[in-house]
Amino acid sequence: MTSRSSDAERARGGVYAFIAYLLWGFLPLYFLTLPPTGPWEVVAWRILLSLVFCALLLTVTRTWSKLWAILRNRRLVLWTMAAGLLIYVNWQVFLVGTLTGHVIEGSLGYFINPIVTVLLGVLVLKERLRVAQWAAIGISAIAVLVIVIGYGAFPWIALTLAASFGTYGLVKKQIGPSVDAISGLTLESLWLAPVAVVQLIVVGATTGITMGQVSAAHTALLLLAGAVTATPLLFFAAGARRATLTVIGLLQFVAPILQFITGAWIMGEPMPWERWIGFGLVWLALVVLMVDSVRHARRARAAVGSVA
Repeated sequence: MTSRSSDAERARGGVYAFIAYLLWGFLPLYFLTLPPTGPWEVVAWRILLSLVFCALLLTVTRTWSKLWAILRNRRLVLWTMAAGLLIYVNWQVFLVGTLTGHVIEGSLGYFINPIVTVLLGVLVLKERLRVAQWAAIGISAIAVLVIVIGYGAFPWIALTLAASFGTYGLVKKQIGPSVDAISGLTLESLWLAPVAVVQLIVVGATTGITMGQVSAAHTALLLLAGAVTATPLLFFAAGARRATLTVIGLLQFVAPILQFITGAWIMGEPMPWERWIGFGLVWLALVVLMVDSVRHARRARAAVGSVA
């Protein structure tokens, strides 16, 4: 591959990743069109319809053989089960937060996510952190304390989202390129299908199933849950294979910024000064982390260039 073609591939990867994060950023607006459907029913349909959507994609792309190969590998099957459990927690908490007026707190979780990823590298992978990375973790911890003490509420939605998605990323890293995006989401949805069925039974026995009971427009929107779930994941997978980690790291803040705007300005959720201070500290930690990452990447490239 020539230098020009590789640059074009990286640029295309950046566009794919940007589209993924842009779609994730607007997800709250989509889910806010679904009431009176509650978060438990939405997640159940999201799982089952994602499974259907992925099965159609496997058929269209003629890649069922990749799925069967993964199923013959016990290690990969266990990793996809773990990934499914983590993404279930993430989806369920995200929907509970979005549909109960906590969109801003959900955005905080995805702002904190890079910090959690760095911390997991220390705790699980035994990586050694640079001074700036430790500083970012410390500032983030202070931010959470400010929100808890000043705002008077423990940000459990934000911390659960950050922990679940950060650990999900760690599991995906352990799986590596052995599982492609479509097969991975297919298996994760497959393992969660029994959970989704149980949730629908419970919802039907308590509040009642809303699918097909509200209006034709509502039913159509709810039926799109599978495509809405899978599409950004597929764009992200295409982008991550092509773009540099630095570009991916910078673009990942597109989604929480849009979610923050949705909560604060569109939904009118409260932002008292304690919350502004907490968010400000998180943003400061992210600036420290990103500046350090860019500097480290430049030094690494310079070292490779000098060796060459």
